[in-house]
Amino acid sequence: MATIKWVLDPMHSEVQFKVKHLMITTVTGYFQSFNVEVETESDDFSTASSVVFTADVNSINTNNEQRDTHLKSPDFFEAETHAEIRFVGNRYEKTGEDSALLHGDLTIKGTTKPVTVNVEFGGIVVDPYSQTKAGFTVNGKISRKEFGLTWNAVTEAGSVVVSDDIRLNAEIQLVKQA
Repeated sequence: MATIKWVLDPMHSEVQFKVKHLMITTVTGYFQSFNVEVETESDDFSTASSVVFTADVNSINTNNEQRDTHLKSPDFFEAETHAEIRFVGNRYEKTGEDSALLHGDLTIKGTTKPVTVNVEFGGIVVDPYSQTKAGFTVNGKISRKEFGLTWNAVTEAGSVVVSDDIRLNAEIQLVKQA
């Protein structure tokens, strides 16, 4: 059976993360440069033989230049040495008609760990330009410390400045290749 290749539609996709600051508010950040490529045997994504997501660490944006510079530093991502975040999916497990778990390996700052994210399948449509597109909402949570992102500080009152838990949210639209 022929393999179907799906590539990212960057104009209709976004990747963001959320982290608690001082444990009282949430800061949101984005990766402005990222890519997703998927290979399937049919339009059923449970037949996926390859799912690869990459993000350029240098494209991180939290709407605060000083914080973005700090996140790229050795205290966090060490972007000069580890410029890419990479997730390689190895199993798409349907849990409902439009829901699934995507299991794979996430590499951040040279550390690779197994991660599972929740996937909501939005469907497949043909757009006005005759392109077949598939949509997904992806959510998950990771421990930043498991990936070597260990910097933190403590306030005078003993509160942690940055939470260990990072919530991941993505809206992904893929385009079927001819």
